[in-house]
Amino acid sequence: MSEANESGMLAARFPAMEIRIGVIHTGKELSLELDGSADDVIKQVEAALKSGDAFVWLTDSKGRRIGATADKIAYIEIDEDGHNRRVGFGR
Repeated sequence: MSEANESGMLAARFPAMEIRIGVIHTGKELSLELDGSADDVIKQVEAALKSGDAFVWLTDSKGRRIGATADKIAYIEIDEDGHNRRVGFGR
């Protein structure tokens, strides 16, 4: 997604943060790019878990809704400032 900057040129839009959700019984994780703050995400996840919801629903930076089964979440890692972005095959 691109946005016009002050000079009218299109500039790449970088999301504010990336989160990774680990799922139990699998070696894979969900990786999402979200707008907003880490505190907003934490509050949303904690509210879903406390209320006993079956899914934790998040909306990514492209407007897609992603649901993770609440009782299968092993961990949530939040990279708020994007310093841990990697290029290539290494992790």
